[in-house]
Amino acid sequence: MYHFLAGLALLATVLAYIAYTESIWSKSLQTRQVVLDQLGLERVESKRYKFVGFFHPYCNAGGGGERVLWTAIAHIQRQHKDIICVVYSGDTDASKTDIINKVKARFAIDLESLTLHFVYLKSRHLVEDSRWPRFTILGQSLGSIYLAWEAMCEFIPDLYIDTMGYAFTFPAVTWLTRAAVPIGAYVHYPTISTDMLARVRAESWRTHGKRIYINPIDTLNSYYRLMMYYYALSLSHARFLMVNSSWTHNHIASILSHEHFGPMMRWALRLTPLLAVELALSAKALRTMLCVDGYHAAGSQAIQSVEPEIVYPPCDMREMVKFRLDDRERIILSVAQFRPEKDHAAQLRAFAQLLMDHPEYRSLPKNEVRLVLLGGARNSGDLDRVGRLRLLASDLDILSHVTFVVNASYPEVLEWLSRSSIGLSTMVDEHFGINIVEFMAAGLIPLVHASGGPLHDIVVPYQSQPTGFHAKTPGEFATAMHEILTVDPVQLRALRERGRRWATGRFSEDKFVEGWEKSGWRKVMYPRRTC
Repeated sequence: MYHFLAGLALLATVLAYIAYTESIWSKSLQTRQVVLDQLGLERVESKRYKFVGFFHPYCNAGGGGERVLWTAIAHIQRQHKDIICVVYSGDTDASKTDIINKVKARFAIDLESLTLHFVYLKSRHLVEDSRWPRFTILGQSLGSIYLAWEAMCEFIPDLYIDTMGYAFTFPAVTWLTRAAVPIGAYVHYPTISTDMLARVRAESWRTHGKRIYINPIDTLNSYYRLMMYYYALSLSHARFLMVNSSWTHNHIASILSHEHFGPMMRWALRLTPLLAVELALSAKALRTMLCVDGYHAAGSQAIQSVEPEIVYPPCDMREMVKFRLDDRERIILSVAQFRPEKDHAAQLRAFAQLLMDHPEYRSLPKNEVRLVLLGGARNSGDLDRVGRLRLLASDLDILSHVTFVVNASYPEVLEWLSRSSIGLSTMVDEHFGINIVEFMAAGLIPLVHASGGPLHDIVVPYQSQPTGFHAKTPGEFATAMHEILTVDPVQLRALRERGRRWATGRFSEDKFVEGWEKSGWRKVMYPRRTC
């Protein structure tokens, strides 16, 4: 009797699932015609439009990740006239026209309204940091799954591309579309990095040395490892993976290899309810349960981990390379969104140390050195952060030498880049750093944190000669600032020239487009499920 009831329950669940997903597909197909009508396009037999969905809840933020998004979309609009780009955005307060105008003002990127559609998501608050003060990664991951459900209920694309790092949406999209929509991603930063595990392990050793037998650090380590395992399972749904730097590539490749999960953890994950979670997230398990042989029948690859490919973010340097390299003002410029990880406080402390060590830099007007913090503020939380930074500058007695520029237009950004001498970035483990490339193209001397993409990909020797400076502590940053400000003018110009040549040759928009096309995104869009 038990088996009979269990069978009926399973059958009812399957039928409910099929009925629900059929309703989603039916609604989406109807919405397609509505979208075409809104865009003024007519569907005819000779031309069948394809829809590429970009999951980017903060598409109006104006940061480096958004430059990648809009450059990719602008390229698709220029080269692939049969494709309509659909952006899943949480910016419900901005109209389509508002967003297009901001992209033009911030990035000088022209978008074609005719082949661009927005699906507005009302639940973006579920992926906000402030929403999850505890277990933030878990909370945001669950929130992103809900957001993906909202997105697919509104519109199902022919290809789903995540450009913000929400890999946990992949299994949700697979479930909701019955694995009929291929998935790809451009990854700026891993949700869980191996550096996190390393830092937790180091802290664990220190606390064990103090004889803490019930160690909360060990619990945190297990939490991170479990989330990393589920993150790897979610990434396995991707048919192509682009990453923005060698640092990100190494971390993603390491995560996908499952090298961090020992036998004990693998055994524990087979226990209920963790086994149910694994089955819900695993691409192989889902494709088996959903009978997705169409992937192979259509000529796709066998189920295996996709090797991430490095595609450096685009940097539009056409205007920056026109800037003069001599006679720069004594301005130290930071260009970064006012987010916590950018660590603007470290910039203020380093600058305060510089003025403490060299009070002559406070004098007016010849020797004065100014720090300019230029960046975007996404929300009230970012604006509050700017307010706290102002208070910190006042406490450090440097406020009169610091300028805050919030949500500047692209011409304003160019103006500051053309005047400044030093480009400053203090973020630890910055995945790439488009702002640093812009510094070098514009002729600024980059001074960056000695980690991540800036250390390994950007501020590296060119023709065996340095292209900038690295530091870690506020004191080291202050020392490097002074060194740059006092370097011989001839050597300074040579340093600027090397940086510009390296940046323009390695990180151009053309290089990005070339890498984007090589990812195979268009090829995976056409095979459909034949189950």
